[in-house]
Amino acid sequence: MELHIVIQGRKDLANQLYQQLRDSIESGRLAAGVQLPPSRLLAAQLGLSRKTISDTYSRLTYENFLVGKIGSGTFVNTLSAQPQRSSIRSDLASQKVVRKWQDISLPLRHPTLEGTLRCDFIGGATAKTQFPHDDWRRCTQYALRQMSQARGFYSQPEGVAPLRHAIAGHIAFARGVKCSAEDVVVCNGAQQALDLIARVLIEPGCTVAMEDPGYTPARLLFAAQGANVVSVPVDEEGIIVDGIPENAHVIYVTPSHQMPLGMPMSVARREALLEKASRIGAIIIEDDYDSEFRYEGRPTDSLQSMDRFGVVAYVGTFSKTLLPELRLGYAVLPSAILEAVIKAKQLTDWHTSTLPQWALAKFISEGLLNKHIRRCHGIYAGRRERILARLAGDLSPWLEAIPCTAGFHMAVMFKVPINLRLLVELARKVEIGLYPLTGFYHSAPTRDGLMLGFGAIETLDIDPALDRLRDVLEQIAWQSCTAR
Repeated sequence: MELHIVIQGRKDLANQLYQQLRDSIESGRLAAGVQLPPSRLLAAQLGLSRKTISDTYSRLTYENFLVGKIGSGTFVNTLSAQPQRSSIRSDLASQKVVRKWQDISLPLRHPTLEGTLRCDFIGGATAKTQFPHDDWRRCTQYALRQMSQARGFYSQPEGVAPLRHAIAGHIAFARGVKCSAEDVVVCNGAQQALDLIARVLIEPGCTVAMEDPGYTPARLLFAAQGANVVSVPVDEEGIIVDGIPENAHVIYVTPSHQMPLGMPMSVARREALLEKASRIGAIIIEDDYDSEFRYEGRPTDSLQSMDRFGVVAYVGTFSKTLLPELRLGYAVLPSAILEAVIKAKQLTDWHTSTLPQWALAKFISEGLLNKHIRRCHGIYAGRRERILARLAGDLSPWLEAIPCTAGFHMAVMFKVPINLRLLVELARKVEIGLYPLTGFYHSAPTRDGLMLGFGAIETLDIDPALDRLRDVLEQIAWQSCTAR
């Protein structure tokens, strides 16, 4: 490996080398277990004698910074190499702003591989076993060939043209969205789309109205950009339009599958929402995160398909249909904000990685996305039916589902008082991941319930997992009775 060592002059050479190597180890620039160059090679590179190098290595070995392995070489000692973090300054000119970001509590973080449970009802995630790896690999090879023909310049912030055309065609067919390819901006997931739209619409003090309960990361994002986020309650028809402030600049909704409760917004409520947004000059952000999976009733198109005022910014993602790790999403924008969002995109990250863009364009154009969605739809429908059957059966004394017809999570409410924290803790002990609804509420009265995601849990794991959930609920009920 190459070491960044600078030797100045011809005095105190060994101490210069020693101090720089020790500083590199203590700071973590030389990580634990890294092999150092042989003394002969380093001596030639630095113009020092081999004895100077050997003596320095010996001194650091004596102090346990290095360890010699016979026949292998000299390595940074794993026991002593622990990077020292620089002290935190409290006199930064921007300390107030830094503290604001530090104090943000990030909900809905997905577990690491080490923290994954055997049966996880986490929402917003899919199982990799369903991902069409062979088809995607072939599309990625195509993407590499396309990139090899490029001249090496940065790409366009709005996305590569074939993908924008493919997205426009797909969402027109699947969700009734009215757009052309020129209206589409490709983003790093739906979250970046929300961020970009917020950047061009929000300044400190602006009012943003959103559902309560609602998608908490969106609330935190708007608040972090200085917005006054106003909670608007929802009922069985969706957001209560009369509760939206007259001075709202932005209205954030999830009309096709309300996050997290799951009910769709009624047609009458959608019309009222569009009328009000047009009257007060607000932009509606329609987050259509997982509505391509629908199980009952007549299909409902997007809110954007009803927009005759040019006030809806439609946000979609491939994290739910494919994989979250791909970080591919998009926004279909009204003309009033399209150019501004494209410029904001260029300023923040220039453009989304072109390799997955070309691959996804090929994937969609060959009909592979629709094929994959149809296959997953059957899988999710079976899982949903199995959970609903159990909720109507042996779990019915405790839980009932809120009716929903789309997506791959459902909200279930408790019929009886329950210690949610205890339930989650006991469930984790038997390898079950449960997620309360409480984190989605802000100002509205909290209702005790769970979000049961069925995208990431395997079908064969559902019944054993719900058996354990039932056993835990019975245990809590028994403990509650004996404590009285």
